Amino acid sequence: MTYTEFIDACDAGALPGDASQLLRSLFEDRRDDWDTAHTIAQEIPTRDGSRVHAYLHRKEGDIGNANYWYSRAGVSAPGGTLDAEWDSLAREFTT
Repeated sequence: MTYTEFIDACDAGALPGDASQLLRSLFEDRRDDWDTAHTIAQEIPTRDGSRVHAYLHRKEGDIGNANYWYSRAGVSAPGGTLDAEWDSLAREFTT
């Protein structure tokens, strides 16, 4: 799925069945369903899953927990806005 297709799917409120769990988590977050986004992210046992998990805790305001997950992902916490981080993740996880 391309970035544009992902954004269009988010705007339409429906993802294709073959969307990755990473994109599903970001989709649910964009729909303001933090709990579902978090549930999905915490079940992704990869560095990318940890990055989305970290982003979600940063959004929640739990910076200590976010920093733990950024560390698990092997990255530093970004200094930009939450919107910029979401966009960066979406661009990275699409083709």
